Amino acid sequence: MNYERRELMDRLASEYALGTLRGPALRRFRRLLASSDLARDAVRTWERRLATLAVSVPAEPPSPRVWRGIEARIAPQVRRKSLWQWLKPVLGVACGVILGVAVTLGLVRGMPEVFTTLDAGAEREQALPQSYVGLLLDAESRPTVLASSTRHGKRVTLKILRPIDVPAGKVLQLWALPQDANGQPLAPIPLGVVPAQGRGGFDMPDTAERLLSNVPRLGITVQDAPASPGDTPGDFLLQGHCAKLW
Repeated sequence: MNYERRELMDRLASEYALGTLRGPALRRFRRLLASSDLARDAVRTWERRLATLAVSVPAEPPSPRVWRGIEARIAPQVRRKSLWQWLKPVLGVACGVILGVAVTLGLVRGMPEVFTTLDAGAEREQALPQSYVGLLLDAESRPTVLASSTRHGKRVTLKILRPIDVPAGKVLQLWALPQDANGQPLAPIPLGVVPAQGRGGFDMPDTAERLLSNVPRLGITVQDAPASPGDTPGDFLLQGHCAKLW
């Protein structure tokens, strides 16, 4: 197998970073990482891309039962109190970070159809296609809507992670929130209507590459009717990062 092919290396690195590489292929790739700068660079690139989504997911503190179980095992009774006072804040931060990353990677691995969208070839090869992905959070920073589109496609695929209350006669409108080269906000772009629960999707007027390349964030508002270009959004019900996965 020619590992110098950049396309093959990128596909293997993406599966390795997502945790979907298995069996002999995983063992071969681990050996390759020990000797190949190209492989290590490809994995680091994918880890940075996925980290963009991970920072959008709030950390969730472990339950009291988890703390009690850890406390009962970390030290003999005589040393428990002093050692626990030192370890508890460290473990709290570590658990929060791990949980945040786990939630994001769990979404990617548990719902591959959201990320593969219309790219049937990539799905057959179990490789993640070049995509734009947005994770929108509610006012309590809970992941609520997952949106994705392949880089050169027009179709947006939606997965509602938490049902949304929508007043009768109203619609949920998804907006792109672009910025200029200096990071200054530009006029919001209406993309399409979002379902209140389950799954859905819509076609954009242009490709994701043209509409989302300068869009770092997405937002959802409640509107009287689907918005048109030039309309002004109301208050944002949900907001989140829009990340490039390639």
